[in-house]
Amino acid sequence: MSKPFSRLRRITLAAATLALSFASFSASAAPQVIRIGVATAGGGEPVTWGGSPGGVVRVNQWLEKEFKASGVQVEWLFFKGAGPAVNEALSNKQIDFAYQGDLPQVIGRANGLKTKLLLVSGARNNLYVATPPQSEIRGIKDLKDKTVSIFRGTNGHLVAINVLAANGLAERDLKTVNLDAGSAQAALVSNGVDAVFGGFELFKVRDQGLAKVVYSTQGQDPAFTRQAALLVREDFEKENKAEVQRVVDVFVRAADWSSDEKNRAELFRLWALSGTPLASWEAEFDKQELAQRNSPIPDDFIVARYKAVVDDAVKLKLIRRAVPVDGWFDTSYLKASLKKFGLEQRWAEYDARGRAKAGGASVASR
Repeated sequence: MSKPFSRLRRITLAAATLALSFASFSASAAPQVIRIGVATAGGGEPVTWGGSPGGVVRVNQWLEKEFKASGVQVEWLFFKGAGPAVNEALSNKQIDFAYQGDLPQVIGRANGLKTKLLLVSGARNNLYVATPPQSEIRGIKDLKDKTVSIFRGTNGHLVAINVLAANGLAERDLKTVNLDAGSAQAALVSNGVDAVFGGFELFKVRDQGLAKVVYSTQGQDPAFTRQAALLVREDFEKENKAEVQRVVDVFVRAADWSSDEKNRAELFRLWALSGTPLASWEAEFDKQELAQRNSPIPDDFIVARYKAVVDDAVKLKLIRRAVPVDGWFDTSYLKASLKKFGLEQRWAEYDARGRAKAGGASVASR
């Protein structure tokens, strides 16, 4: 081999090696920013939300502190349009993680969004019906032919329909209007509607004497509750596994703290920074264990609820075809976090009907 050719070959190999090194570095480099979409307008300064361990993460800036040394910025985006607006942001790759309810997550999946559900972050959320104080409406059956606000496409939508069905009514028996939470409250206090289906936000107007709550799912069949979870875009997860694990670690820490009864008063205080009064959180969580509501575990009950949401969404033609739930929950990151923090037995698991099972958290692969 001639010396010029040998020298050229060495230069070529060195260049190729250098190129591979740069490619490897690029593939493993952390993202410059992590964007988290939250399916609520939120409130406070900075904007936050309550009812989920995620709100604890936000208020305490645990993610910002986690990634500070890595030079990774954390951005929180809040959506007044709730779940449907979050799905649009996911579709346009404007966010990497999303906190939203079960129905919009199912609709997004049915419409082709490639996501993975990482952990539960706010289970068994209650649903209420509120009316103006002077209303003669006393319960669900009295809603027939009345003008009623239901925020369509959110995780309260299907629960409202199921509650109606349990009382012999269908959505078509009502004069429904589609209003977001803020607009629904405004319509309620101005007598623009006869009733509103909503969540804990209705306690604020009740306690101000501007409305009365005539129905609650609290203490009833757990099938009449709403679930919320943290998900991630599949392509972001594939490229940033280490960062996804760190995000899950932080949410699990928050779930552990938020499940401790000795932190109840402080938890509600933090959530109240969102603008929802302390009394509203006390009413929403009345006679309910924090660990049951704040567990991150996608147990049989959670999976069964997601499957039921799929079935109901198909029946109501909210989605055109059933989409699989099995395999959607990626519990690998959650398992790693539970093991890391010694929390494998921290939370009880529940069967498909919502009854406690023997033993702790097994977090079976799904």
